[in-house]
Amino acid sequence: MLSWLAILLFLQLAIWPYLKKTCGEFSYPLSFSASLLLFCLASWYCGLAGIPIQIALIPFAILFLLAASRKEYSLGELKAQWKWIVVFLLFFLFMTEVRFINPSISYAEKFMDHAFLASIIRTPVVPPLDPWYLGGFMDVYYYLGYWIFGAVAIVSGVPSNIAFNLALPTVLGYSALNMYALGHLLSERFRWLPLATFLVVNPSFIWQIIQGKAPGAVMWDSTRTITNTINEFPLFSFLWGDVHAHVIGIFNQVFLIFLLVFAWKQWLDCDRRKRWLIAGLCAISLGSMPLINSWDVIVYAPITVLFGILIFVKARGVRARPDREELTGISAFINPVAAFLERSYGFLILVPVLSVAIYLPFYLQMSTSGILGVGIVHAPTIPGEFLLVHGFFLLIYLVYLSGDIGKRPYLLAIAIPVALAGYPAAAIAAIPLVYLLARKEKSPAELLATLGLMVIITCEFLYLIDNMGETYFRMNTVFKFYIAAWLLMGASSFSMLGDLISRLIPRKTFTKRAGSAAIIGICAILLVTPLVVDLDSPYPGGTLDGLAYLEEAHPGDAQAVAYLRSLEGRAGIVEAEGGDYTYYSRISSFTGIPSIIGMPFHEYMWRSGEWTGDRPGDIRMIYENPAMTRPLMEKYGASLLYVGELEREQYAVRVQEAGLLTIYDQEGVQIYCLPGPRT
Repeated sequence: MLSWLAILLFLQLAIWPYLKKTCGEFSYPLSFSASLLLFCLASWYCGLAGIPIQIALIPFAILFLLAASRKEYSLGELKAQWKWIVVFLLFFLFMTEVRFINPSISYAEKFMDHAFLASIIRTPVVPPLDPWYLGGFMDVYYYLGYWIFGAVAIVSGVPSNIAFNLALPTVLGYSALNMYALGHLLSERFRWLPLATFLVVNPSFIWQIIQGKAPGAVMWDSTRTITNTINEFPLFSFLWGDVHAHVIGIFNQVFLIFLLVFAWKQWLDCDRRKRWLIAGLCAISLGSMPLINSWDVIVYAPITVLFGILIFVKARGVRARPDREELTGISAFINPVAAFLERSYGFLILVPVLSVAIYLPFYLQMSTSGILGVGIVHAPTIPGEFLLVHGFFLLIYLVYLSGDIGKRPYLLAIAIPVALAGYPAAAIAAIPLVYLLARKEKSPAELLATLGLMVIITCEFLYLIDNMGETYFRMNTVFKFYIAAWLLMGASSFSMLGDLISRLIPRKTFTKRAGSAAIIGICAILLVTPLVVDLDSPYPGGTLDGLAYLEEAHPGDAQAVAYLRSLEGRAGIVEAEGGDYTYYSRISSFTGIPSIIGMPFHEYMWRSGEWTGDRPGDIRMIYENPAMTRPLMEKYGASLLYVGELEREQYAVRVQEAGLLTIYDQEGVQIYCLPGPRT
């Protein structure tokens, strides 16, 4: 963990001095996410070029040494950043405790998440090898989030089974830093309140408790409230523990939200250098979204364009600052991009263009099946279910807007036609939305609230068509878009709540001593809670090693996996296929060595255009027909064959008759390899 933190801190300190003049007080927290995305980008290009990932550290080392030679790092200035350090460490350690208590890579999507991470760490090539489709690559999936933490693991020397349990603490720590910084932009007081976005549960969670359900059922059922959909909220996602794309992307979502609000407030007062930096950071964040979790960009690309339009409108008629160097004549002709920055439409044009250009090789490699179209929702959300998910935020909005409602009650009528059209849940959300839209001047918090409401209303009318079938036709739409909506509404509603509290409680009421006591109390609660609350872990914890449970649960596999993880070089392995969400596919997942087929439905989802379905049958022939064992292994490029308990349960194993070499035989597990030069 210390090695992991040392790399994160090194990257952050290398970037921090270069953000000071532009981002001011926010330079320290923003340099965490900015440095991680920049390192990801540099390391990915190293993988693309076929050179060691560690080379990506060189630019950061140069920047760090240059800043140090200029005496940019003073003890006094570092001490002044204490509040940001506390926020990061508090949330990082909170999540580390959660993973320490429940570390096992043993259920849900954890097999997939670790398989991707282990594959990248074992063979850091671009595109990475698909661990569940031997001969294929991860270009069918948005894998950049796994690359981020795989690259950090490589340079920090942390193995995949531990990096898995340090990834989510990093995501939560960075998300909290970005949200706390956003709170400073949204509110004058109680700027820490938006951090509750990551700690509160939805009303359904409370309703499940009232019904007397067991803790595990409360957690699960609260995220399956809306029929045939998934409606996760951040606290559940982090406690559930899947290092999945939609969770990894949370820190980047909040990072971009902050940058957009910051740009909106600061763009007119920025010189050319500051505009370059703001636009560049926005582009790095936005451009990475399709590659970390493609669903995010569907929400944030329009939002970025909207902010660009708002900046353009705000800048119209405003004269440039007199101290800003204007580009004219040859300079404007030679440097058209810089000229854009001097125009009110600079942000609107430059950010989308840069976001594509920076990641262009990645986009060109992507071969995912994608979305099949847009459909009309024919089974809208039941109002009660809708309120059990969003009711808390909607209540805050209505209280905040109560004065407006009292002055113009006739606007409530907007809900009537929407409800009569058959969309009662959308009608509920339309009430605060129409009052927010009616305000001539909108604060940043009100703008974010408007955007969050528009997201959940849109999900009532439209859904993105995928291959999940008729019953779960909008499961992914609600699942992925509700995360963005939660972040937008959480940040805005808690900022509004802070404003409401400020009206009731004068500043003098809170002394520095009381504030310090509150901070200590909150920290204590967060750090103690994971230690005293039963998280219903499937296996004993007490470690950050996600594979430690194998020693007792599957000792034969544990020793064999350790042996396979010690092997170097590329390889492919044959293991039993047993469907999705089972203990099958465990060898490829735990080692990162690609198998012929892992979880079939996952691969079918990603590879609908090239899926043939031959692989499960071929695996059976490899195990049961000795005459076909070697030819089929050679067909797929598999040099290793694994025989353990599951293989014997699934097949009538006869591979010992196929003339393979035995390279491992312990605890009821045999590993064979093809004879040849590689052996």
